[in-house]
Amino acid sequence: MNAATKKIDLTINAKMQFSERYRFADWPNPRIPILAAGVYAVWDAEKLIYCGMSGRDFKKAQTDQKKKYGLVTRLASHASGRLSGDQFCVYVANRLVIPTIQQEELSRFASGELTLDRLTKMYIHNHFAYQFAVVETSKQAFELEMKARQGAIFGVKPLLNPAS
Repeated sequence: MNAATKKIDLTINAKMQFSERYRFADWPNPRIPILAAGVYAVWDAEKLIYCGMSGRDFKKAQTDQKKKYGLVTRLASHASGRLSGDQFCVYVANRLVIPTIQQEELSRFASGELTLDRLTKMYIHNHFAYQFAVVETSKQAFELEMKARQGAIFGVKPLLNPAS
């Protein structure tokens, strides 16, 4: 097997690790392990929006016997739409939500009736689905995430966080 064939096989195998797609509107998802390192891809129909990983301190989380850690907590954070501490939600708000805000909605922000968190959550739930792949180590998660962000897994780079 030559190097090009091996690279194609690795990409195909990585793509096969990913679950089916699930809508954020159907959150929570009992199919996601409550303690798992992994990688996820967020889609708007057939457009790849974002790729990320969770489980940076996975070994420590296992040792500390955390109840929930990794993919499930990261995707829950994304599903919440809250911008505080969630880079995905910040990207969605800045690039996809704010440009759609109408002039007449601005007064609702001033009164507190409308928040950017609420609009971001609605956008995520109305447009996005995700899929995930569970891996054994933080290192594997990081490597798979980089491949996905470079376009090697899905054949396209994500809109919001492409890697070179």
